[in-house]
Amino acid sequence: MSKDKPETRLTSEGRMSAEHFGVINTPVYRASTILYPDLKALKANSQPYTYGRRGTPSTESFEEAISSLEGAARTVSVTSGVQAIALAILSVCGAGDHVLVVDSCYEPTRTLCERTLKRFGIETSYYAPGDDITPHLGPNTRAVFCESPGSLTFEVQDIAAIAKAAHAHENGSGGASVLMDNTWATPLFFQPLAHGVDLSIQAATKYIGGHADVMLGTVAANERHAHRLHQVHGDLGLYASGDDCFLGLRGLRTLAVRLKQHQETALTLARWLKARSEVARILYPALPDDPGHALWKRDFSGACGLFGLVLKPISEAALAAFVDGLQHFGIGYSWGGFESLIVPAHIKRTVRPFTAEGAVLRIHAGLEDPADLIADLERGFARLKDHI
Repeated sequence: MSKDKPETRLTSEGRMSAEHFGVINTPVYRASTILYPDLKALKANSQPYTYGRRGTPSTESFEEAISSLEGAARTVSVTSGVQAIALAILSVCGAGDHVLVVDSCYEPTRTLCERTLKRFGIETSYYAPGDDITPHLGPNTRAVFCESPGSLTFEVQDIAAIAKAAHAHENGSGGASVLMDNTWATPLFFQPLAHGVDLSIQAATKYIGGHADVMLGTVAANERHAHRLHQVHGDLGLYASGDDCFLGLRGLRTLAVRLKQHQETALTLARWLKARSEVARILYPALPDDPGHALWKRDFSGACGLFGLVLKPISEAALAAFVDGLQHFGIGYSWGGFESLIVPAHIKRTVRPFTAEGAVLRIHAGLEDPADLIADLERGFARLKDHI
């Protein structure tokens, strides 16, 4: 891996200028059939590109850049974050296996496990974030699925400790593999593979794409898991288009500067909200009084623009008045784009309930001026008070 700093690699990796007449960004390749010069080449299957689904310069450029950031032996790209999660699990688990999942995971991960993977004979159970995973590991546990910070509630986990316990587990196949959804931090602020994770997952739709205009996911593997990941990726016919990989690569180039601004704005908003009388607490590990702050400070090099807000008890009408009139916060799912967003957080737990004083909202701090965002929220609180 390059010794350059991550910010430099974001700019320089995944460029194939020499192969494309000096063009800085690899052009978009839209390809299915790729021709061979003769039968000998066809039989040898030795040329770098053989069929569009198995890769083009567009996908190769994007995946090589991600591998550099992740410190990975191999990265594959798919069409969404959920598809990346499914691919990662299916590359290590089969019928009769058990996957242990953190209870604070992204809701579509839970749906995938409880509906589709169950039909495939893969068993799922959950552990509470912060718990020792060892008592939850069984003889058929093949994978531990982590997400840190957790979706909606933002608990930080000791990933290195989880990896150590999972890899030491006696299951007849060399320990359980560790999978991590690292979309919140991106490879810029946390490097899962360096902390013992085997498969690092990104919903590149979010911060890597960065502009709310692409659906994309990646799975980056260490040396031990690289071959199997690539094999299953091909067997399932998964593929991200050249257009989408181009947009992902374009987004990577500005990831560092965007994340810096997202973090600064999120901290500004979180500190302002924390002082409001309507707010019970803020869920954001970058704040010094957050329960996960010590772990975050130890393992992460930054925080993104996504955090949680717990309001004091109010009526549904007051909540609607607060949210519906906001001008600079869109009401919509996903995050990681240039725009600020706000949605209610519907939290599902099966191991340990998450208790909140009132409604929980998830906020994504975009790239607007922080003063304008604060003024928008202040007007929202005024509307809220009118409905109490």
